[in-house]
Amino acid sequence: MNPFQIKPDKITDLFMDWQMIYPRSYDKRAIDPYTRVRVILMNGTEFESAWYSHQFHRHEGNNDLRRELALMRRQEQQQQKTVACLKPTDETVLEHTIGYEQLAVDLTAALAQRVTCAKVKSALDFALLEDFDHLYRYADLMEMEHGEYAEKLVGRYTEIMPGRPTISEHRCPFDALCEPGKPDAALFDKMAVQIITAAEQQTMNYYMNVCNLYTSDLGRKLYQEIGMIEEQHVTQYGSLMNPSCTWLEGLLEHQYTEAYLYYSCMEDEDDPGVKKLWEKFFQMEISHLHKAADLLKTYEKKEWQQVIPGGDFPAPLKFQSNIQYVRSALNMVEFTAEKEIFKPVSMLPRNGDFFLYQNAVNRNVDAVPSHQVIDRTIRLRGRDYRAETAPNPIPALQNRAADNTTLGRVPQ
Repeated sequence: MNPFQIKPDKITDLFMDWQMIYPRSYDKRAIDPYTRVRVILMNGTEFESAWYSHQFHRHEGNNDLRRELALMRRQEQQQQKTVACLKPTDETVLEHTIGYEQLAVDLTAALAQRVTCAKVKSALDFALLEDFDHLYRYADLMEMEHGEYAEKLVGRYTEIMPGRPTISEHRCPFDALCEPGKPDAALFDKMAVQIITAAEQQTMNYYMNVCNLYTSDLGRKLYQEIGMIEEQHVTQYGSLMNPSCTWLEGLLEHQYTEAYLYYSCMEDEDDPGVKKLWEKFFQMEISHLHKAADLLKTYEKKEWQQVIPGGDFPAPLKFQSNIQYVRSALNMVEFTAEKEIFKPVSMLPRNGDFFLYQNAVNRNVDAVPSHQVIDRTIRLRGRDYRAETAPNPIPALQNRAADNTTLGRVPQ
């Protein structure tokens, strides 16, 4: 599939009326979990596209070019509003959060298994274990406060058990950066970085915005804490992008990635109504992609092939269970970061930035929200909540009657 070879619709004909941008929501009781995941993914993708366009707009002085950006951006915003409203009114903030974390786990695992750059793969594997632990913490909050089981929401595609303990994830800001991406990086590697950055950015924003809307103090505190980790993830993944890319090259790459994701969604979707929307928005993105290519040629005198050689899409991104891959990645559970290097916490100097930051934010372990959630669950139920296919492969994380607050934080 080469999107540059598809005839685009006239971009000014693509605006939707109010009936068109308010779709029929999915049924949370009947939907496949991965349909929910795709909805969250594309909502975040559209937000990233609109946000990138706004930043471009603020750094551009040519109003003719800014008008073209405004035209595309208005349609991206209509698409985002439509996708967002696929979420039903009876789906709670916490239920939706479980979907966010399932997306983080299975998207990260899917990308990690396909990228060719070892540094990008390491960054994905590293953060994967943190989102995996977040899913576990929110699932325990759900059982403790609402008596509901997150395994029904994830459809048993994704295990629920501890990863790198959230308390151990808090690192000095200096240690949240990776080496910048190179201009000659493989196409899918560039796309993977864009996709995961947008997904984590959406999660960061969602937790920031719903934190004060949650109905218990403990839940609000958990959203605060995990929201700070998501900020680390956005910094980490964003640092992998190629900083030498021009604004118009970046615009083309964004539109290409959007078209690719809608193509992947429509190939993977089994809900007829949602699939129809993915197909419609794929065609819209074809028009946006061609417009971006025209702008690149007009203002920078570059052909799209100079940015995306060949143009053929990589194989579609498919959501599927990654239980065994996540289990294998848990061998990095005791790792943290020192500047751009991932290493076991035992290899850090005792006066290192990691320990200084940990002592500042986690001075009182008993007050750390992610620990409190598990500790209170155990006090109430006699054990934590999990949905495992087998015991956790890390012996230190197998005890269901005690939350591990030292693994990956205190040198063993």
